[in-house]
Formats: sequence, structure tokens, C-alpha cells
Amino acid sequence: MAGSLDGVRIVELTTMITGPLAGQLLADLGATVIKVENRENGDPFRSYRGGLYSGHFAAYNRNKKSLTLDLRSARGKEIVLDLIKRADVLIDNFRPGVLDRLGITTETLAAANPRLIHGSITGFGPDGPYRDRPSYDAVAQALSGVLGQFVDPDAPQPAGPTISDNISGYYLAYGILAALFERERTGRGRRVETSMLGSTIAFAPDGFVNHKRHGIDIGPLSRVSTSQSYAFRCSDGRLVAIHLSNQKKFWEGLINALERPDIPADPRFAERDGRTRNYRELAQELAKSFATRPRAEWTVRLEKEDVPYAPVLKADEVFEDPQVLHLGMFRRLAHPQEGELWVVNTPVSFDGERPVPMTPPPVLGEGTDDVLRELGLNAEDIATLRREKVI
Repeated sequence: MAGSLDGVRIVELTTMITGPLAGQLLADLGATVIKVENRENGDPFRSYRGGLYSGHFAAYNRNKKSLTLDLRSARGKEIVLDLIKRADVLIDNFRPGVLDRLGITTETLAAANPRLIHGSITGFGPDGPYRDRPSYDAVAQALSGVLGQFVDPDAPQPAGPTISDNISGYYLAYGILAALFERERTGRGRRVETSMLGSTIAFAPDGFVNHKRHGIDIGPLSRVSTSQSYAFRCSDGRLVAIHLSNQKKFWEGLINALERPDIPADPRFAERDGRTRNYRELAQELAKSFATRPRAEWTVRLEKEDVPYAPVLKADEVFEDPQVLHLGMFRRLAHPQEGELWVVNTPVSFDGERPVPMTPPPVLGEGTDDVLRELGLNAEDIATLRREKVI
């Protein structure tokens, strides 16, 4: 099927996760995304496992073309500005001031393309006291207060997947889509900005609101105690998670599944407020029961009582889960040089279909000749650019 963003052209001046993910989200909807990369080694994420086609890079760069270009050269700047003149969107994730130093200023962009939507992600925003600091995922998580909701202060250790990187990519794509829609009415371009810090705070608002409204000291157990979320080890060593939320029937179903009427008889656990206040003690009591049977038996019991639960799966187990298979969340792509590659499918469908055919992430410079020919350059021009080390 045709993508919703068919005909939209995007120039991507990005590396790592934040900007590439924003570009990939729009590419998944049908936009043509030209990723401009350093001509030597490209996006640093390419080399994370050796070579120039790592899983890190592949995860955030499908459905794109790769154009190698030396943006420090006069000719390289001319080419990228020529691309921008024909583009609908420019995405960058440089620190503030980097594009200005390259000669790609706000004024230059406005003169080149008044309809351009310029999406930009920075670590801390375009100005302010932290403007020039470097930022990566753990930095933004820490400053946003989100890492403090995961880390045990007595044994501090960041863990799990990136959050700030990813969510800032989503927020930028969301802003770009709004700007594209607005431009249909006004004909006017926009500068759309977000930061890793701001995006991460916005992504998890409840802790801040509850702190201000109710004076709650927000920490690693604040949200899970309120939502009554748990993870338990079963007798076979496997883990199961449950999330009771605030519905009485789920609590009662859990007690029935465990065959533990003594637990709600305890005054500490009789009412939901008590279960929240005494979360650790309740978790210890429930854990005793889960440790007596294997996970397969608990899943049958929990399902029978309609308790919200799931096995805690490792990454390799997710591929084989029946519901994941039903949703078609993974697929294999074949790159002519790099061979078979597993990718994650977009979770969005339109009238029951995913938006566009999927192409594998490009090898470094894979789209260079095609993109330059679209700009009107011939084979001799392209050969000259290579000799001059512009591309």
C-alpha cells in the first residue's frame, strides 16, 4: 500500500539514536529519507560491533538512503543545500551552534526553502545554562528524574534499554507531523525543536504531578506500589509479572489463584491503601507462594482467574511468543551485500495493513549516486566529487 507520507522528502543530518529514530518513524510512513553521513565511517553507530553495519545502526535506519558527504567542504555544503531546497523536512541532532559553524544557519535555510520544516533534537534545549553540554541517554534520564525512579540508591546501576534517546525521537516525529499538517493550510515552514531532557520529563509526567499535588516522595517503588505491579520467581527459576491496577476483582483473582485467604485477612493488606503502604511486605508474602510452583502452572491459574499477568521473557524468547508471532512484530530482510537481517516491524497499521514495503538499512553511501543524479549531476560530475573526496 502507498504510505501516508509518500512524496515527503526528508534530509537527515543525524547520528546514533535520537534523530535517526525520528527519521525512521517518518520513513516507515512512506517518506523518502536521505541520511547524510560522514564519508569516512558514517554514523558512529555503524561500527559498534565491528564493520560498518552493526545491529545498533540497523535498528534505527531502515527505509533510508545513505549519501556520503563532507559537509566541511564548500562543494559538500552546496550539495546539502541543494537537497534542502527540494526537501520538506530537515532533521538534525547536533549540539546548538554546530550547523551555524558549518554555514547552515537558520537564515540560510529560510532563504533556501521557506516551506522547510526543520526538526532539531538537542540534549538540553537550544539555550540555557546546560546548552553546550554533551548528552547521552543516561545523562538525560538522570537529570529528568526518571533514572532516580529506577535506580536503587544503595546499589546504583543504570540498566535496561535507552529511554531518553528513543522518546526524544518520537516527540520530534510527532512535532514534524503536526508541522506538515499545518503547512498544508498555511504554506509556511516551521522550526520544530525538542530536547532529550524535556522529552524525558514529558514522557513520565505522573511522578511530578503527584509530588506537587500530594507531596509524594517519588522513588523506584512509587509507581509500582500504587499500580500494584510485581515480578516473582517461580519454583523453576522462571519469572512472572502481574499488574493488578486498582480493580478489586484482580486482587481477589490473585488470592484465589494462590489459594491464600490468609493474606487479605491480614489488616496490612485488607484494603488497597494498605497494600500500597505495605508494598514490600506484601511482595515478600506473595513471593513465598510463587516459589512453590513452576511458572507454567501459575500462568494457568492466573489466566483462569483473569489476573493481568505475563511471563518475563528474555529477548530471545520474545521471537517465539505466540501473540508476538501473531502480530508479526519481527521480519527478515535481505541486503544484497550484508545478507539476512532481522528487524522490528512498525506496530502501526492502516486498515489492517502496515504502511509501506520495508527496505533494509543502507550500507555506507549506498544511495550516493542515485541522490546526486536526482540533483542533475552526471557520471563525470560524480567521479570528480569522489576524486576530490567530497563524497
